[in-house]
Amino acid sequence: MIAWLEPVIPHLKALHILALALWVGGLFGLPVMLSRHDPAIGQADFTRIRLASHVGYVWVVTPAAVTAVVAGTWLIFLREVFVPWMFAKLVFVALLIGFHAWVGHHIVKVGETDGRHETPRPRGPLLILLLPVLAILTLVLMKPGLDDIPMPGWLTEPRDRQLPVSDVPR
Repeated sequence: MIAWLEPVIPHLKALHILALALWVGGLFGLPVMLSRHDPAIGQADFTRIRLASHVGYVWVVTPAAVTAVVAGTWLIFLREVFVPWMFAKLVFVALLIGFHAWVGHHIVKVGETDGRHETPRPRGPLLILLLPVLAILTLVLMKPGLDDIPMPGWLTEPRDRQLPVSDVPR
């Protein structure tokens, strides 16, 4: 690791954890807000809830997601954490990103329909969201040795070949 970056790592970790907490908190809160989109409520309440869910998604949850992913990526490379539990964690982070996209899809769908829409009930989506969140916490806090998982040889052994040379000018 580069010596002058050593003091930056605690701050980067704090930023990553703060952004992750905001992102996951928003992912738990937005499905609940979406379930409040009841066509039977008054137009003013419907507009307020729709605007709040849109603003929360676009201006709070999405920037927190981007910040968490960027800070986490920097931490992986600065700390050189290229171990199996980290790759397993990244699979669950991809599931969080997929859930994030699903929530965004429903916010757009609710915003584009004129009062006739079906909103998902939050119980199912929140239980689905709980799986990757708990898996990420477990992997990060336990840092289990996943070396016993069978992996193909081409993935675990160097191939003793030269990387392709590109014609990009330096």
